[in-house]
Amino acid sequence: MPLPRRPMFSRQSLGPSLRPSLPLLAALLGLLGTGLAQAQSKPIYSCVAPDGRKLTSDRPIPECATREQKLHNPDGSVKSVLPPAMSMEEKAAYELRERKLAAERAAQQDAIRRDRNLMIRYRNESAHREARESALDDINKAMQVSERRIKELAAERKPLLEEAEFYKGKAMPGKLRQQLDANEVSVEAQRVLIENQKAELVRVNKVFDLELQRLKKLWGGAPPGSLDGPAAPAASQPGSSPQPAPGSSR
Repeated sequence: MPLPRRPMFSRQSLGPSLRPSLPLLAALLGLLGTGLAQAQSKPIYSCVAPDGRKLTSDRPIPECATREQKLHNPDGSVKSVLPPAMSMEEKAAYELRERKLAAERAAQQDAIRRDRNLMIRYRNESAHREARESALDDINKAMQVSERRIKELAAERKPLLEEAEFYKGKAMPGKLRQQLDANEVSVEAQRVLIENQKAELVRVNKVFDLELQRLKKLWGGAPPGSLDGPAAPAASQPGSSPQPAPGSSR
């Protein structure tokens, strides 16, 4: 008796739901490859716990927070080492140290900037000398104005004093007393202003002396910001003059 023949199937006889889909296969293979790559690239942490156990994990190990942890490559080689977590005291000391270093870096950059600006402003000693003379000339002119004003006040006071002679042994009129007092206050204000201007002459000369010492080193090749000591404070700019003392009159 002949055996029954097995039914033959062809690609055409398969229903649409049973036919292989190339895009679907490609997507599945891509996901598989991505999963393998992620698994291979996952970090591996290892450490020796305080009780002597050797621990590994795919993330930092809490039991070894105060101990050194090694981060391994997929092949087992050491990629980097994580230092132990700092205590509160260590963290505070570290932050203080970092702030100090940041302040030192900022001060160094500021010194470099000031030295560069100084060299741009004064290309040579002649330019620096001219700037000094201009600054001192402004102060001297202000002093001359104050000295002239004192002479004017003396001239204004003379007739007041002559008038006051008529009131010797008598009560001086209030208006005359006020005029004499105001004149005296103005003279004293101008004298104070002159003393301030003299002090300003000394200060400006000192500033230019310090600048010149620094500039000579910079002109000689010293790198900006490399010189010891702070840069000199700014001198009076040309065209400026000290302000009059309170109560003075020009």
